[in-house]
Amino acid sequence: MKRGLIAATAVAGMLVSVAACGSSDGNKAGADGFKGQKLTVWVMDGSNPAQWTKQVSEQFKKKTGATVEFKVQQWNGIQQKLSTALSEDTPPDVVEIGNTQTAAYATAGALADLGDLKKEIGADWNDAFNKAAIADGKQYALPWYAGNRVVMYNKKIWAEAGLKGTPKTRNELFKAFDTIEKKTDAEPLYLPGQNWYFFDGLTIGTGAHLVKKEGGKWVSNLGDPKVSKAMDIYKQYQAFSSAPKNKDEATPQQAEVFAKGKTGAVIAMGYEAGTAIKANPKIKNDIGFFTIPGETAAKPEGVFLGGSNFAVAGMGKNQELAKEFLKVALSKENDGQMVKEVGWTPKSPDLADAAKENPAAAAAAPAAEKSGGTTPLIPQWAAVENVPNPIKNYMTAVLGGKAPADAAKDVESEINARLAKQ
Repeated sequence: MKRGLIAATAVAGMLVSVAACGSSDGNKAGADGFKGQKLTVWVMDGSNPAQWTKQVSEQFKKKTGATVEFKVQQWNGIQQKLSTALSEDTPPDVVEIGNTQTAAYATAGALADLGDLKKEIGADWNDAFNKAAIADGKQYALPWYAGNRVVMYNKKIWAEAGLKGTPKTRNELFKAFDTIEKKTDAEPLYLPGQNWYFFDGLTIGTGAHLVKKEGGKWVSNLGDPKVSKAMDIYKQYQAFSSAPKNKDEATPQQAEVFAKGKTGAVIAMGYEAGTAIKANPKIKNDIGFFTIPGETAAKPEGVFLGGSNFAVAGMGKNQELAKEFLKVALSKENDGQMVKEVGWTPKSPDLADAAKENPAAAAAAPAAEKSGGTTPLIPQWAAVENVPNPIKNYMTAVLGGKAPADAAKDVESEINARLAKQ
């Protein structure tokens, strides 16, 4: 599953503005009155794991008498494809949308209001998960899954260095890296200079805002001293790594580097363990996880919650049936299955038991609850992360020795130009 590594890109083209007033199919007989109907759900490649899909399909059919057809889409070109589909008279009934992109579709009027449904099935969801499903104060989507980074470490290397237990503060973590460097032949940490999602988490942890409103317009706030503080923390981490300063974690795949058994740790999504094991099955028993520790033991390092929401097409003709699907798909049981099967972060406290069955999810949960957040939830933000990402260029410049304020000035005009696009 690559969702956590994929940057949100600009929504290709302007969505046709549509009123979120699609009608249901006229059947008001209740959840069991949809017999023989079919619901179309668009999901992205890799999003719907096998067991989750099986049990949701079966439960949905048992509850409604209808069937669900999952149509798998590719990430490449999805913005334009989804924009077009949502503006047509017969759009897919339910769609998966990246959580950093939801605001753009919502403000264009392409999604149905799901406020009542949120109250019914998601009253206890973590606010950090749900914020990305809200636009202009209304609930235009529901959080499906999200994940945040953890420390994935090589237990064998840590034992060789004489390390016991796991660090509870950032200083303890840095001391552990230093010990690995001195006592083993391994590299303490593999951290490419452009791991943008980890940096974004650090900005969340420092309370930084990457954009601000000035004269009624959104503009870059990259020059804020709080952003510089986040970058300084990143710089301290990166000092323990020999990874390229001008590459990201997918170039090459950091899990494949970790799989070679010569790296103490990586800052990773839980599912990257599967990538490492596929590259080197022998490393399976050496992999461990722990929460990225923060400045104090009471609050973990800030983390970016990357994932996807489910939304109902505003022009959809089967909105009542679509809502019945969401009640099933986002039930406690099925949310728990996503946590167990994939390792996604629990979005409510009562999913903690499910997380215990997946070590990566258990390690991710504390930071998501106490220190989780997202990129700015404005429609214009998607364009900022479009390739080439100017903030990645900022990171490389600072790691290369440029003062944060000067590096910010070098890219702010580009960021502002992207924020100005409508």
